[in-house]
Amino acid sequence: MITVEKIGGTSMSRFDEVLRNIMLRDPGLVLGRVYVVSAYAGVTNQLLEHKKTGEPGVYARFVGGGDYAGALAALTGRLKEINASLAPLGLPLGVADGFIETRMSLLREYLDSMRHVLASGYLKRESLLLAAREMLAAIGEAHSAFNSVEILRARGHGARLLDLTGFDDDEPLTIDERIHESFQGLDPARELLVVTGYTKGVEGIMREFDRGYSEVTFSKVAVEIRADEAVIHKEFHLSSADPEIVGAGNTVVVGRTNYDVADQLADVGMEAIHPKAAKPMELAGISIRLKNTFEPEHPGTLITKDFVGKEARIEVIAGTPKVSVVEIHDPSMVGTVGFDLGLMETFKRHGISYILKATNANSIAHVVWERSISSGFVEELENRYEVVTVQPAAVVCVIGSNIAIPGVLARATQVLAENQINVNCVSQSLRQINMQFVIDRADYRKAIVALNRALCLEGAPGRGARA
Repeated sequence: MITVEKIGGTSMSRFDEVLRNIMLRDPGLVLGRVYVVSAYAGVTNQLLEHKKTGEPGVYARFVGGGDYAGALAALTGRLKEINASLAPLGLPLGVADGFIETRMSLLREYLDSMRHVLASGYLKRESLLLAAREMLAAIGEAHSAFNSVEILRARGHGARLLDLTGFDDDEPLTIDERIHESFQGLDPARELLVVTGYTKGVEGIMREFDRGYSEVTFSKVAVEIRADEAVIHKEFHLSSADPEIVGAGNTVVVGRTNYDVADQLADVGMEAIHPKAAKPMELAGISIRLKNTFEPEHPGTLITKDFVGKEARIEVIAGTPKVSVVEIHDPSMVGTVGFDLGLMETFKRHGISYILKATNANSIAHVVWERSISSGFVEELENRYEVVTVQPAAVVCVIGSNIAIPGVLARATQVLAENQINVNCVSQSLRQINMQFVIDRADYRKAIVALNRALCLEGAPGRGARA
């Protein structure tokens, strides 16, 4: 059996446990496993910008004309500190420090050259900045993958590094071509392979997938070698709700679900796996297993294409408070064929997709990510339609592979009503895999807690009646 296994950044930062719980846990299964590794926790934030807060990293300083050289030097020191922390595991410190010093020195030269070219005005600024972003992103995964291989070799395992970052070559390969060529002549069943989560390609993996690029590499590698199973190791289980909201002891591990449910989660930002990474594996018939790095005995959650729960069960309560409702009210809408076509063309011009849509005779409401709304978008809508309302909101979702039974929608709305939470919009498709409720943003956390308690905990095996 061949598995491709992605190890997340938080897990990589506790590499002693990665060795003990994943890579070397079963002496008889060391080979036949391909590891795609992320950068250590926080490193990509320092290279680019903080994913959540937007705090500038090296890239943001480079774009803004700030002291990127000083930021690079500080980061080099930080990477060496990480190396030092791994020395007790067997990492040869001189070799590891030499590797990162060389990479960072070359990166500094490339950025300096780019700065001079930008100043000349002869090339488009956007193209050079995208190239800089790609090169910076690649450093984190090259660092963690290199260290992992050196530690495994020090422990007597003939690990091989597959550096897909292409940092020192100028081959005009696509992402797929680079992955395909890198695996030529290799037998994953007989080797221990460690692969960088970043892959260089002429199309630019950051340009295409932004910060989800390591999962895309993971997916493409799994499809390339026809893996029997793809495993994602994170610091948490895929659970019935966010433990940071409901409390760590108040969740149920999902256990089994399907790709459709995974897509629903990704649509509201709760990614079991990046949707563009999931689709190739789904089409190839490769199942995905989500595991908690720090609970190695637990089988985790298996995602397959055709799974449907034998019993009706709410699997996940998910959502986001980072959305807005954009509602168009126009009396000319009623009975007008194709009225919403022009509306969708406006959305497309401004690069805005929606999560949820609710409509009646003369109103259409769309729930969109708040960050995607611009003044130009709203102004264009106001110039075309009678009343345009933009209102901050939250959306909560009741999701499961088998919830198409009478009473589930009624029970969910009852729970919200019992907790004095008003439903502003509601949406459910014929497939009945995701019930979406738009509520006031202030009620978001209360709604997640209440729905999880009533529909997942009380409905879990051995804990009360099912939905």
